[in-house]
Amino acid sequence: MSHTTPHSRSVLSAEKQLAVLIDADNAQPSVLEAVLQELAAYGEASVRRIYGDFTSPASAGWKTFLNQQTIKPVQQFAYTKGKNATDCAMIIDAMDLLHSGQFDGFCLVTSDSDFTGLAVRIREHGLRVYGIGEKKTPEAFRNACHKFIFTENLRGPATEVPASDKMEGAVTPGSESLDKGNQELPIDLITTALEQTSDDSGWSHLGTFGASLGKLKPDFDSRTYGHKKLSDLVKARTEVFSVEVRQKDLYVRSKIPQAEQGGGGQPATRPESK
Repeated sequence: MSHTTPHSRSVLSAEKQLAVLIDADNAQPSVLEAVLQELAAYGEASVRRIYGDFTSPASAGWKTFLNQQTIKPVQQFAYTKGKNATDCAMIIDAMDLLHSGQFDGFCLVTSDSDFTGLAVRIREHGLRVYGIGEKKTPEAFRNACHKFIFTENLRGPATEVPASDKMEGAVTPGSESLDKGNQELPIDLITTALEQTSDDSGWSHLGTFGASLGKLKPDFDSRTYGHKKLSDLVKARTEVFSVEVRQKDLYVRSKIPQAEQGGGGQPATRPESK
């Protein structure tokens, strides 16, 4: 018997159907409500399952939350010390759901790099993969997802840096990033995305620019830099972007001189004061 695929099955709804799988060992109850609200922008979370040993004292915090949410707990006892039976159960279920042909994408809520292979396998099948985890999540797993969202960005808006605290001439020769509070804007990433999407005069449509950022760096999120939306970010960072409105569409162009753009792709630190 051949399996159906997302491309051949009949469409039951205009909304994308998502399978949300949560690793209770590497997620926090306090952010799950915000996680589900975030995912609503990507589709319908028609399957919601959480995996863990809920008899363990360490999982006690989940009980109240699961009673309030429509999330199916999947009990997995730790049969052998040091072996993560939860990961195995979650991966087996994911493969069953993948081959059912009923989903357009998966959301893996975990900060565990052990799910990198699963994310890659889902992508190979032609489905979208969304990852949600803490900033400590290894880069390999973050990059294996189409989109990765930091739970820190779901806890509340980042603190905006007062205009009086912003440094004049924030870009220095040879630097690859600009400070935004404790975060640094990845100038090399921004430059590459603009180069890939700009017209002959250097202007990029904001939507196309944002899509390029996401492909180059799945965990790019304007909230990391203190702004709810990308449009807010480009408008605020006047030392980095020129902004132009054309028939209600926003276009952006880099203000960074070529000589001041870095080449390594990693955030640079400022020289220490002497």
